[in-house]
Amino acid sequence: MTAFRLLRIAAIAIGFWFVFNTSQRITAERNAGAGIPGIEWAIGGLALVFLAGAFVSERAIGPEGNPRKDLLWGLGAGGVAIWALRVSGALG
Repeated sequence: MTAFRLLRIAAIAIGFWFVFNTSQRITAERNAGAGIPGIEWAIGGLALVFLAGAFVSERAIGPEGNPRKDLLWGLGAGGVAIWALRVSGALG
């Protein structure tokens, strides 16, 4: 894996984390502080699906599919980060 691919994966993961947290803040403001119960488990499940897809794609698709594979890795990594921070209580 090249440095460019790692940078692209990190950018996607950080972007996903930023967009998700912005969305959650807007939802909390709209609903007087109430979030969606169980959202961290839904994000965790989606992260596993993205990571499984990335793992399979990495083995089955050649270098022409790197952008798609990087998207899957980034969404999976971002989802795991969101899940871990929410479950640990760092993101409330």
